[in-house]
Amino acid sequence: MDHVQDHSEELRAAARHFGRRRFLTVTGAAAALAFATQLPAAGAAAAAELDARRVTEDPFTLGVASGDPLPGSVLLWTRLAPRPFEPAGGLPAGRVSVHWELARDERFTRIVRRGLAVAHPEFRHGVHVEVEHLDPDRVFFYRFRVGGWISPVGRTRTAPAPGARNTALKLAAVSCQAYHDGYFTAYGHLAREDVDVVFHLGDYLYEYAVDATGGARAYTDRTLPSVFDRETITLEDYRLRYALYKSDPDLRAAHAAHPFVVTWDDHETENNYAGDTPENGVPPEEFLLRRAAAYRAYWEHQPLRRPQLPEGPDMRLYRRLRFGRLAQFDILDTRQYRSDQAYGDGWQVPGPESEDPARTLTGAAQERWLLDGWRASEARWNVLPQQVVFSERRDRPTADFKLSMDSWDGYPASRRRILAGAEAAGVENLMVLTGDVHVGYGLDIKADFRDPASRTLGTEIVATSIASGKDGADRPSNHDKLMAANPHLRFFNGRRGYVTVELGEESARADFRTVPYVTRPGAPVATAASYVTEAGAPGLTPA
Repeated sequence: MDHVQDHSEELRAAARHFGRRRFLTVTGAAAALAFATQLPAAGAAAAAELDARRVTEDPFTLGVASGDPLPGSVLLWTRLAPRPFEPAGGLPAGRVSVHWELARDERFTRIVRRGLAVAHPEFRHGVHVEVEHLDPDRVFFYRFRVGGWISPVGRTRTAPAPGARNTALKLAAVSCQAYHDGYFTAYGHLAREDVDVVFHLGDYLYEYAVDATGGARAYTDRTLPSVFDRETITLEDYRLRYALYKSDPDLRAAHAAHPFVVTWDDHETENNYAGDTPENGVPPEEFLLRRAAAYRAYWEHQPLRRPQLPEGPDMRLYRRLRFGRLAQFDILDTRQYRSDQAYGDGWQVPGPESEDPARTLTGAAQERWLLDGWRASEARWNVLPQQVVFSERRDRPTADFKLSMDSWDGYPASRRRILAGAEAAGVENLMVLTGDVHVGYGLDIKADFRDPASRTLGTEIVATSIASGKDGADRPSNHDKLMAANPHLRFFNGRRGYVTVELGEESARADFRTVPYVTRPGAPVATAASYVTEAGAPGLTPA
């Protein structure tokens, strides 16, 4: 608690220095972030170059990653951190030249591109390399080198060409990986799956303290530094927490095996925040400085392209990816632009406040972008990777039911506009991918959730957590109540794991992959259930 108080004072000092009116602009927030963290305001490469021979320990402790595959381009990521649990990652404040190679084979006998990138200390020596002019729909291997150190090898791929009549795509969806709740065993299994791309749907890290034994991991072979045993508030806090999470070998293996497409939810910043409104009653300018720090650390540690580089407390994370004629992915951000949760958040009886037509989960600009994208789409499947449960989810089968104000149920007018836009655009095969709730769901999206006989407009696949919620159970205590209360809920499982989805021209198949425990390492993986939805006839049926 002392740490949080100390850093609150630091944030308050920065906010007072700039004043609320100036702070609540992009330039003001960026300047305040620089003020509070001693960063060059423009993020410029001000530091001198560091001789790579001075890097005397392995700098690739946090692994490699790739992301956002395009038809002619891949994005490669790494971060240099010889001692990742130290504030500067164990490197002096100098620029480091990083060599990279991209090859057609794992042994790098057929190199197709190579180049030099610069790791800047202003970005904690993170590296984002956008490799262009590649053949579409190809697998590539990549690696980095600094001095005599060579990184692990990563595997990535380009997307099919625009207009390509591709007939198959296999994706995985993951979410919610609280380090202190258990091992990331599911990622080790996912690394060995044959998938084209992984969608991370939020809660990549948690802001909560992690004690010396790693919480539920109950380490006996190591002691974590005290820098993790506090809530993340400052930029350095968030950077160190990403280093802790990426020190996990199963997470590193999954990143090295597959390209990731990432979006955040709340815990990358703070639990259940809404736009510029924090969970707790701190001033907006103080919270926005924390948000600016969280967003910057997120970009530094994720395989994201240059358009996603944040400006102060703002970051354009919603974006669109296409995989030929088979699939269009519209990745949403349901956290940064939302109205504050109705009725003080939590599970509440719906009413005029939650049902206010002016309420939005996406913000007006993102909503227009989504609906415009659907109108222009020629894809067989229109997939919406996003964060919180889209379909209605009553907590009990009686008239006094409550709904989650943090999910789309707290923003029903926003949901109606999205579904009306999908119908108007002629979207026949709508699939929503969701995280957040630490369980696996399969749901039919209904035109009217209050009428089970109403038309089914799409399918929602909810990926369970990687670790959050600890071991879980196949049938959680509320299983029967939720199944009875929600006839459109076709599947409900409370174990940890991930989901894979195979998209084809005629149908899509979802396999819910689960592990029996995460509070100790080594769990096997199994398929808890498989469901199919037919193209042109939405709705889930057991495979």
